[in-house]
Amino acid sequence: MFYADGQPAKAPIALCEVQGYVYAAKRYAAEMASALGLEDLATKLAHQAVALQEQFEQAFWCNERSTYALALDGDKRPCCVVASNAGQCLFSHIVNERRASRVIRTMLDPSSFSGWGVRTVATTEARYNPMSYHNGTIWPHDNALIAFGMDRYHDKEAVVKVLTGIFEASLFVDLHRMPELFCGFPKRPGEGPTLYPIACRPQSWAAAAVFLLLQACLGLRIDGKRERLRFLYPHL
Repeated sequence: MFYADGQPAKAPIALCEVQGYVYAAKRYAAEMASALGLEDLATKLAHQAVALQEQFEQAFWCNERSTYALALDGDKRPCCVVASNAGQCLFSHIVNERRASRVIRTMLDPSSFSGWGVRTVATTEARYNPMSYHNGTIWPHDNALIAFGMDRYHDKEAVVKVLTGIFEASLFVDLHRMPELFCGFPKRPGEGPTLYPIACRPQSWAAAAVFLLLQACLGLRIDGKRERLRFLYPHL
């Protein structure tokens, strides 16, 4: 975790995507509580989710970067760094509807999107390194979460762009078996992605990324309570 100038952030760290996961947990727990007839608890959790979303927007939004801060440091100062973490905020749906398109454009800007996928850290950042485990490489599972988030905000073209990048990367991998991560060098004609030497392959969440990417493209929604399967604006 680092600030825009590259200096390490002061602990304890509050990651942006973690706020999103807490928000989603409260929302879904509220739905579960309501289904069980616990309406007071459902209302309490729903109000907590709304309050968290409002606080998140105020504390994490970096208007000049068109994204959310990577994290807040121990003094609640934002680390205004363009990173894929903000893309996972789309997945949890904590992102304000008005700002979602700006975040998506940031994720697909050439500084973030290599052609193979979204980098963990953009090329414009002080600590960017296309061979760094967390500061510039591309993770298939991370991209799947981001693509699913893009679908939640109805941007199918963005979803297909991510799926296409990951799919084309798989053409250069033995058995099409996606690795844990690969390097974040820009895509070049006639060349495959630069593999990360010690990446795990196979790896479960890299394998699962394929299915979440397809779910995002197809708009596949499973409503267990009503026993329904829906496809919302499917596109491949």
